[in-house]
Formats: sequence, structure tokens, C-alpha cells
Amino acid sequence: MEPSHSTPLLHGATALEDAASTPDNLCIPAILEDDKLKPSDMEAQVTLYTEDGSTDLYGNRALRAKTGGWKACRFILANECCERLAYYGIGLNLVTYLTTVLKQGNAAAASIANNWAGTCYISPFVGAFIADAYLGRYWTIACFSLIYFLGMILLTLTAAIPSLRPSSCSSCTATAGQLSVFYIGLYLIALGTGGIKPCVSSFGADQFDNDDATERESMSSFFNWFYFSINIGAVISGSLLVYIQDNFSWAWGFGIPAAAMGIAVCSFLFGSPLYRYQKAGGSPLTRMLQVCVAAFKKRKAIVPMDLSKLHETEESSIAGSRKLEHTNTLLYLDKAAVITEDGVNSNSWELCTVTQVEELKLILNMLPIWGTSIVFFTVYAQMSTLFVEQGSTMDTSMGPHFSIPPASLSIFDTLSVIMWVPLYDIYIVPLARRFTGHDQGLTKLQRMGIGLIISIFSMVAAALVEIRRLEIAQDNDLLEDTSVPVPMSIFWQIPQYFLVGASEVFMYIGLLEFFYDQSPDATRSLCSALALAANAAGNYVSALILTIVTVVTTRGGEPGWIPDNLNIGHIDYMFWLLAGLSLANFFVYLVCAHLYKYKKVQKNAEKS
Repeated sequence: MEPSHSTPLLHGATALEDAASTPDNLCIPAILEDDKLKPSDMEAQVTLYTEDGSTDLYGNRALRAKTGGWKACRFILANECCERLAYYGIGLNLVTYLTTVLKQGNAAAASIANNWAGTCYISPFVGAFIADAYLGRYWTIACFSLIYFLGMILLTLTAAIPSLRPSSCSSCTATAGQLSVFYIGLYLIALGTGGIKPCVSSFGADQFDNDDATERESMSSFFNWFYFSINIGAVISGSLLVYIQDNFSWAWGFGIPAAAMGIAVCSFLFGSPLYRYQKAGGSPLTRMLQVCVAAFKKRKAIVPMDLSKLHETEESSIAGSRKLEHTNTLLYLDKAAVITEDGVNSNSWELCTVTQVEELKLILNMLPIWGTSIVFFTVYAQMSTLFVEQGSTMDTSMGPHFSIPPASLSIFDTLSVIMWVPLYDIYIVPLARRFTGHDQGLTKLQRMGIGLIISIFSMVAAALVEIRRLEIAQDNDLLEDTSVPVPMSIFWQIPQYFLVGASEVFMYIGLLEFFYDQSPDATRSLCSALALAANAAGNYVSALILTIVTVVTTRGGEPGWIPDNLNIGHIDYMFWLLAGLSLANFFVYLVCAHLYKYKKVQKNAEKS
């Protein structure tokens, strides 16, 4: 049973010993006399416990000294690093495995890989809903990690057991049974990542109490190192694992990521006694729909001038959620909390609390910020499309016997992130704090805005490189000859990859932190899934823009901006177009950021 605030939770020397053993600078209560607490001691004792409603493994109110913080996050960061190593160990070279081992055609292989990647971005909504509504983040991560691990094992078996893959003859293709085992393994991985991805960053941030100034600073730092862990896993997969798969053995190439996923599961479970847990609040979609229905039913009701007359319970009616203050936005929704005298107040579909109404308002208010992030991810998508096509026309040689695959230059994006994260966390934040006075150096919206600006310069850099490449191609009479690479080193692309990586540290990490911090307590997994969906939306917008540009620029028999022979095209125009769209999007973002109202939690709310 969870003890109440007024009950002594620790006594005498035990309280002093436990508090003194913690790494945090906590306020330690004085020695208790006769097992009774004086008012000043009671106030001091409260600081021993988290104020955000989190509990420990046994359901008791979480002790700061014993749970959460960096001592718990090291297991979560290790889990994320290993899980991302496993994911990219499969995803980066999946098309090659499909064509060379399972003997699928190029078009079929590309379609399979794209469908799988799309599922990996959609499935987080399933995991997020289950976490917020029923299981909570911890159990969702634990259960879906095991599903993920099972999928990795099945995929490894398709590469290791001869009967699960086609024979080596040139005309042999995978049988229906062999493909079935492969698909089961592949989509178990997609389902697993859908359960983990929207929950793990939020669960890591749950280890810090946002109501404590010191822990709030650490929470912001956590998102930096969380993204750092992702990129460590990615750089290992993009270099070592891809090399093993291409040159040694697919069984080892898939077996190592499977082992990494096993380590991820063990690391996560091993930290269980140290974690802080948030309760599942029930279906967030149901609560939001209830607000809409109740507001519509009472559309003729008048919202009272005295806002205290709006319906609110003494304690939050949503499990695991603090009460929210009323805001003067989207006032129509306030009708859902109006208490009428005509009997339309009998259930949650007719009368909602202020907190429930504000929960919906928060998500609707975040959508414009989310929308402006799509253009950023449209720019981000060019690393795997136009950047690669641009690099494929350049000199990729490194000595007489070695050439660089154009796609491998994306490692400079990863290295940029790995470099910028510690620079930001260790140097930029303290420096910015001196000028802004903000405990995190920059607000989340300021940080995201800087990322948008840097993304514009990445497109400018790519356009300038392309202009120079076309000049060199013309000077060497290579406009019609595509068999010879343009004598311009592919390493000229490094600045544009480097700038994209820098923009990620500001924009992408800021977006993850913004959606965690500003989302209602009981919908954080769902909002994290929404932040991830911006990446998928950016890819769709990129494909749409490419289609429109191709149709428009190839009229009248013209080669267009992006022909098969890029030496007679103008992908520099495409880069300028994206730079212009990004600039326009930045000004829209400034308006949205200026109008945005930050979440307000009631300070005297009862912790649930």
C-alpha cells in the first residue's frame, strides 16, 4: 500500500542513512524524536520522494535516492544502443540480402524493404496506445522486446539453415515456405520496434522528476545522450556489420544483431529495481473523443465567467496524470466541462473534467509545431536519395583498388551527431544559460528553430557542390558520357552530410524532448509516436515533390531536373527549391512558436 504524505515513511537513523547514501543533494530531515515529525521535518521528508506521481517496482511512491536518475538510465541507454544496432544491422542491407540470398528481383526487393520500413514507422502507434492505455511503458517495452528478439532469431535462421533459403543455383528462387519464415521474422521485428520506439525515450525521461529543477536539467541532457546512443548503434551497423554481411557471412551478419538484441533485453530487465514507473491512464483516444462528443452535445451551453465552476475533481480523474490548469485557447472545448441543469451530466460522454479538456487542447496546440517539422524531415530524406545519386556521379576512388560506396557517406551524418551531442551538452548549454537564464540554456522551441536554420544551409551546401560538379563535367566534355565519373572527389559532399547531422542534434532531439515535455502525462507514448511519424511524413512529402518536379520539368521533351544522366540535369535546382521551402517553413515555424502556450500543471495537484 502506498503511504500517505502525513505518515512517517522512514524513521530516525534509517532515514539519515538512506539519504546520506544517495548521490543527489537531497534535503535530509532532522533526527526524529519519539517517532514523530515536526512540520519542518515533514516538508523536508517530502523531498525524498518524487513529485510527479511515479512509483517504484512495487507500486510505492518512488524514492529519489533509490530510483531513477542516471543510475537507471544507463540500462535504458544500453538497451537503445543495442536495439538500434540490431535494427540497422537488418535494415541497412536488407535489399542486398533479398536480391543475393533470397533471389528476389530488384523491384520486388525494393518494394519489400519499403513496405517493411513503412510498417516500422506505423507500428509505433500500436505500441504507444497499448502503453498509455493498458500496460504502461515498462511492460510494453519488455513484452515487445521479446517479440523483437524472436524475430531476430527467425531472421538469423533463414541465413544460417540451408533449408530456409534457396540453393545457390542461378535460377533458384525462394519458395513460399522459405519466404513465409523470412516474413514472419521480419514483421515480428517491425512489431517489436513499434512497441519499443515510442516508449523507450519517454520511459528514460520518466526517470527524472520534471518538478525538480536539478532533475529537469538532467532530463534535457538525457535526450541528447539518448540520440547519441542511437547513432553509436547506427555507426557500428553501417560499418562493421554491413562489411561482415557483404564479405563473410550473412549468418554472422544477422547473428550479431540478434545477440545485440538479446543484450538489449537483458540490460533493460536488469535495471528494473532502479526504474521509476508511471501508471497507464486508460485509452487516450477515448478521453479525447469524449471531450468532442460532450462539447458537441452542449454546444449551446454558455461557459461561465467563473472558471472554478467548470467541472473538475479533487484528484486527477486520469490515472498517472497530474491536473492541468485551464488555458484560454480552443474555448469551444470548454463546453465539455460545463455543468448544466438539464441532466446532461450523467457520464463521461456528457461531462468531462478541465484536465481532460486541457489534455485534448495540448495535443491540438502541438500539431502546428509537428507540421513544421515535416519539411525538416523532407530535407533529411535527401541523404538516402538525391545525395546518393549525386555522389554516384563523382569520383569515389581511394587509391587504385578501393572505392567508396556513395551511400556510405551517410556515416559523416552519424559522426556529426556523435560529435555535436557532447559539444551541445557540455559546452553550448552552459554558455547559452549565461545569456538566456534558462535552466536548459535554450528553450525547446529555440533549439528546434536553430535546427531548422542549419537544415537550410545543408541544402545550400548541396546546391553549391552540384553547381561545381556540373561545371567540371562540362569542362571535361562529360555531359553525354555517363560511363566516366566526374573528376571531383565525393568527399566534397561531407559538409552537406555534416550540416544535416548538426541540424538533427538541434531539431530532432528538440522535437523528441518537446513532445515528451508538453504532452499530457498519460499520453506521452502516443505523442512520441506522433513525433516519429513526422519522419515518415517527410519521406512521403519528399516523394511527392520529386514526382511533381519530374512531371513539370520534363514537359516538351526536356530532360528535366533529375534525369537518368545527372550531367544534363539540374538537381542543384531541386536543392535550391528545398532550401526555399525550408526558409518559408522557418518563418511559419516562428509564428507557430510565438503563438504556442506551454503546458501548465497545477502545482497543488494531488499526485496520483
